Amino acid sequence: MQKRLRGAWYRLDVVVRDLPFGLLLLTGSFVPALRENGTVLGGVPDRQHDVLAVVVILLESLPLAVRRRLPALSLALVSCGFAIDQLRGYHTFAATAMPVMLVSTGSHLERHRRICVFGLTAAYVALVVPLSRVGHGEDVTGFVTFYLALCLAWGTGGWLRTTRRAEAERRRRIAVETRTAERTRIARELHDVVTHHVTAMVVQAEAARYLTAAPERLEESLSAVSDTGRRAITDLRHLLDLLNPDHGTGSGGDGPGERRSPAVGRLLTLVEQTRRAGQPVAFTEEGTPPVSTGSADLVAYRVVQEALTNALKYAHGSRTSVTVRHGEREITVEVSTDGTGSRAAAVGGSGRGLAGLRERVDVLGGDFSAGAGAGGGFVVRARIPAGSRS
Repeated sequence: MQKRLRGAWYRLDVVVRDLPFGLLLLTGSFVPALRENGTVLGGVPDRQHDVLAVVVILLESLPLAVRRRLPALSLALVSCGFAIDQLRGYHTFAATAMPVMLVSTGSHLERHRRICVFGLTAAYVALVVPLSRVGHGEDVTGFVTFYLALCLAWGTGGWLRTTRRAEAERRRRIAVETRTAERTRIARELHDVVTHHVTAMVVQAEAARYLTAAPERLEESLSAVSDTGRRAITDLRHLLDLLNPDHGTGSGGDGPGERRSPAVGRLLTLVEQTRRAGQPVAFTEEGTPPVSTGSADLVAYRVVQEALTNALKYAHGSRTSVTVRHGEREITVEVSTDGTGSRAAAVGGSGRGLAGLRERVDVLGGDFSAGAGAGGGFVVRARIPAGSRS
C-alpha cells in the first residue's frame, strides 16, 4: 500500500506536488504563534498585518507551487514579496520561502544562471539601502552575513543540480553500456549458430558436386545439408525466443523451466554433424556432468562448436580430436587437429569467433588458449569453472 501511494504521488503533476509546501507557509503566516517567528532584516519596527500584508504573504507562498516549472518567475515573485515584507515591517512567517526558493531555483534553473545571480545581487543591494535608512540595529556585518546565507542557499541548489545531472549521465552511460553488451552478446550467439551450420552446409554442398556418379552418396550428402539447415533454424528459433520479452514468464510459449540453451549432452550430436560434413572427429568425454553447472555447459558447447567450425574451414579432412572432461568444479575442453587436411573448402571468417570464446571463458573466471599444435595442427583449450552464472 505504501508503494502504491508513493507511486500515485509521483505520478501527479509537479505543480500539485509543490503546492502543499506553499499552502503550509500561507496557513502558518496567519497562526498567531508563528507571527513572531518571521525573518527580520534591517531592524524595521513590526507593523500590524493589513490588506497589503495578505498580498505579500500570497506573493511569498503561492509561487512555490511553480518553483520547478517556472523557477525564474517564482524567484522574482517571492523576492518582491520578501522586499515589501521587510520594508513594511510585516516580518511574516512566509518570508521563510526566500532561502527555499533560492535552493530550488539554483537546482532547477537551466538558462541565464549568471544573469540571475547578478540580478539578485543588485536587487539585494537596492533593498539594503532603504532598509539601512528606515531600520535600526542592523550594521554592515549583519547585511553581509545575510547575503552570504543567501549565497549558501543558491550554492546548495547548484550542488543539487550538479549531482542530479551527474546521476542522469551515469544512468545514461549504464543504459548505453547495457545495450552495447546485449548487442555484443546477441551478435556472438548469432555468430556461433550461423557460422557453424552454414560452414557445414557449404562443405557438404561442395562435396555433393563430386558425387553425381554415386546417387546413394549424393542423396546422403544432400540429406545432411537439409538436416544441418533444420538444426540451424531450430537454434535460431531458440535464440529469437530468448529475445522475446515474455521468455521465461510462462506466456511466451516456453515453460518456465524449459532449457533452451545447448548443453554438453548435445556435443555428440555436434560431433556427428561435423563427421557427416567429411571431418574425421574422435570424441572423448570423461567424468559425469554435475547437476548444476551454471553457464559452463553452454560455454563448453560453444568452444567445441567454434573449434569444429574452424577445423572445417581451415583443416578440412584432417583428423580432429575432441576431449571433454567433467570435474567437480570445472569443465575442461580440448579440440585439436593434426594439420593433415586441406583448406580447399575454407569459408572466409571474421576472426571474432575465438575472441568471443575468450570473452565467454574470462567472464566465468576460466582460462582459454588457442594456437598452433606440436604437429603443425591447431589446438584450442579451455578450462571453465562450473556452477557460476553469467
